[in-house]
Amino acid sequence: MKHVSIIGMGALGIMYGAFIKEHSPDTQLDFVMDKDRAQKYKDTTFTVNDKEVKFNIVAAEDAVPCDLLVIAVKYTGLESCLDVMKNCIGPQTIVMSVLNGISSEEIITARYPDVKIIYTVAQEMDAMKFGNSLRYTKFGRLYIGARYEQQKPYVQAVDKWFSSIEMPFVNEPQIMYRMWSKFMLNVGINQCCAVFGQPYGVVLSSGNEANIALYAAFREVVAVAHAEGIELGEAEINHYVDILRTLDPKGTPSMGQDRINKRPSEVDMFAGAVIALGKKHGITVPTNEFLFNRMKEIEKEYI
Repeated sequence: MKHVSIIGMGALGIMYGAFIKEHSPDTQLDFVMDKDRAQKYKDTTFTVNDKEVKFNIVAAEDAVPCDLLVIAVKYTGLESCLDVMKNCIGPQTIVMSVLNGISSEEIITARYPDVKIIYTVAQEMDAMKFGNSLRYTKFGRLYIGARYEQQKPYVQAVDKWFSSIEMPFVNEPQIMYRMWSKFMLNVGINQCCAVFGQPYGVVLSSGNEANIALYAAFREVVAVAHAEGIELGEAEINHYVDILRTLDPKGTPSMGQDRINKRPSEVDMFAGAVIALGKKHGITVPTNEFLFNRMKEIEKEYI
């Protein structure tokens, strides 16, 4: 991968950008964004765990096709990202989305049906970004995989490059199972940390309202996943809770950070998706309905 472009300067975009810049210095690395953002960030210095780093900023109209395009925007920014990414895509470009949820790959391929996309899950990190400062105690891993046979060569190409730069990753043969597992995790922990305004440690403490909602939200995802042909259960819930317990108990995930920064959240992608799937399959999801409605109330208070 001689040329990598990233769209999105949130926690994951900066974290992976800093890693690539350090571990693959010969790779041309660009952050691509609309013209106004490019002007804003062109001279910005970021700090990653207190280490200063600067990136090459490129306006969308000046972008050129790259070898690997990493989509690292929030779900709320995905629609505008579809316009920004246009000039980044060429015949050889592989696209990977590190967005949460289970729908970004379909949204991207609906706009660009011929794109060489691979399915990706970003997991096990505790990165938090406030302003231009990013901190994390766990870098986590990227899980990459092919949902369809024709995607396997693209996965192998990324596998080879990731291995060469020592990127923490897993080539996941059951990528849809992994995506749904991460979706379950986010529906629970992301939303409960945000709605109840509490860090990981409190939400994971037994018996409080946030903890009760956490497990209820998990189990509603399990129910709709079964209806969609994905086998999730208590084993997956316990596994992901064990992962959460390794994170900084004072930290908070992306939706918690959104609430602190008074930004629109990804509640539509989480509870909104669960509610829609519940209606599709005739499954009641009261906890996700509560989380959805309460988060919308919180967002109205930002104004």
